[in-house]
Amino acid sequence: MKAKKKRVEEDLIKEALEEEHRIRKAFKDKDWAEIKGANSWMIFKVMSEFVEGLEKLAKIGPCVTIFGSARVKPTNPYYKMADEIAFQLVQQGYGVITGGGPGIMEAGNRGANRAKGKSVGLNIYLPHEQKGNIYIDPDKLITFDYFFVRKVMFMKYSQGFIVMPGGFGTLDELTEALTLIQTKKIGRFPIVLVGKKFWHGLLDWWKKVLVAEKMIHEEDQELFDLVDTPEEAVKVIDDFYSKYLLSPNF
Repeated sequence: MKAKKKRVEEDLIKEALEEEHRIRKAFKDKDWAEIKGANSWMIFKVMSEFVEGLEKLAKIGPCVTIFGSARVKPTNPYYKMADEIAFQLVQQGYGVITGGGPGIMEAGNRGANRAKGKSVGLNIYLPHEQKGNIYIDPDKLITFDYFFVRKVMFMKYSQGFIVMPGGFGTLDELTEALTLIQTKKIGRFPIVLVGKKFWHGLLDWWKKVLVAEKMIHEEDQELFDLVDTPEEAVKVIDDFYSKYLLSPNF
């Protein structure tokens, strides 16, 4: 017990020192060679991630992205809902894209795999190393260093977004999609929030603060749908494309 406590304390100290080093490094003066070398490497790394993503996803076909928490366990009702949503999406002719990790992402890939459909994972390198889950098609797993490149791939190759409960990462992905649609940078694809109880507080705040303070227009609240069941979530996607008489395969 003492040894375990000591390891935890050592890990906390190490983490604090690494964080301090990152902060100090940001203020350190760099010479021209350091700046040029670091920037050149970053540019080529970003380019390589864009090239790999564009090449692998260009012919992926109609897909819906499922966002949600990596911390949700298989026993959680939201995990089971994400699995079922993905399963039903595949039955309707869609592939499924997730962030490639555990939790809701794993559930989405699992449902797609269970329905024998396309199961895509856009994974991300993290300090504690997020590994791609086992339900992703081997030829459809891409791992990124940069969150912004990964988000471009989500937005470019999705015909709809299912947003399950999640934390900061999920909120980042949700607001990215809403912003791009609001500013007409991408088409008016359906965004479906799943879990009325979970999302109630945030949506109430948007209405009482963002709309009231004129930070967003009242009609911006129509950019998404709120549902409680897998059937409702999939119906929103299907109804959207039926309404505009579009095939999602574009």
